[in-house]
Amino acid sequence: MNRTTDRIRTTHGGNLPRPEDLDALIAKGEPARADIDARVPGAVAEVVAKQLDCGVDILNDGEYVKAAAATHYHGYIFSRVTGWEWLPVDATRQPKRAGVGARDRADFPGFYASGLWLSGSGGPVRPGFATPGEVPPERTTVQVCTGPVTYTGQAAIAEDVRALKAGIEGKDVDGFIAALGPLSLGAGARNEHYDSDESYMMAVAEALREEYKAVTDAGLVLQIDEPEFATTWQYNPEWTLEELRRYLRFAVEVVNHAVEGLPSELIRFHMCWGSGHRPHTRDVPLRDIADLLVTIDAGHYAVESGNVRHAHEWRVWEDVKLPEGKVLVPGVVSHATDLVEHPELVAERLVNFASVVGRENLQAGTDCGIGSRVGHAEIVWAKLRAMSDGAALATSRLWKA
Repeated sequence: MNRTTDRIRTTHGGNLPRPEDLDALIAKGEPARADIDARVPGAVAEVVAKQLDCGVDILNDGEYVKAAAATHYHGYIFSRVTGWEWLPVDATRQPKRAGVGARDRADFPGFYASGLWLSGSGGPVRPGFATPGEVPPERTTVQVCTGPVTYTGQAAIAEDVRALKAGIEGKDVDGFIAALGPLSLGAGARNEHYDSDESYMMAVAEALREEYKAVTDAGLVLQIDEPEFATTWQYNPEWTLEELRRYLRFAVEVVNHAVEGLPSELIRFHMCWGSGHRPHTRDVPLRDIADLLVTIDAGHYAVESGNVRHAHEWRVWEDVKLPEGKVLVPGVVSHATDLVEHPELVAERLVNFASVVGRENLQAGTDCGIGSRVGHAEIVWAKLRAMSDGAALATSRLWKA
């Protein structure tokens, strides 16, 4: 599942559009639980067929099983772990860290006051997302670790695996399942149980290893969703670059602890700068963290590379060498615009990457999950087709006789 010798294979970030009837059931919540559970397997089969029709080689369940449990990309995990409570905010206590886009907020105060950044720029408003112009209420509770962090989601991850394997059975494709990273699960919460934040984060890693192992034991690709690797820079606007790099060295230890003993060739580490439609003028440059990224024990590194703030960063890999046998999965289509990338642009991007990492060490991907970030499902499928068509064009140029 790693290197390829004859073509550029295609994949994506995870989240895909859901059928309208499934969305309607999810909006009803727990009263519709039996109907949701009955609908998900068929919906997974449908989204697998959609991806095949779009030419995707390494595909998933659209994250439908997780969506049935929660409206936010990381919300699903809280039905699978214990150890945290949501406690009232103590106004006398300094928050652990700043909010989303903290470095950008000073430059764009009107935009953040508007609330527009929650719903995106034209993306569909789903349950749990604010509508344009709606300012989110002040948070009244805060997440706190008050007991041992324990994984309890064995039955849930088994259902994730079962649904996807059933969907791809007999088809000449690979399957992947996205799972939340330990930084994204634990780093934002206060620790009031473990003797140090270091031991707390290692406990988070050990708990998530159970979910990860269930995926790789099934022979599926595990995608670790870890936007925190880059967005920590925004959450801590007072940090210097060296302070960030010191933290990320520890973050690498945490992630590597989470995947200890698992086959790296089945692990894909996904890093992005957060998928919100908001100003990104102060993202940490990839050049400043790429050398740490490639010390993570994964066979694939999926990196946001298709939008207007990061498309130029393919040149970083001229200087930061991809480790032997590893695969880079750059985003070549973006979740940040409803414009559908031209296949020629996709091909150009892939040929650029191939020139610095080698054609055999390259796959085509999306910047992030695009199912709830693009204006209509039709646009998502058009973007995936453009990605596959562009990968075919790049293949024809990179493997010319």
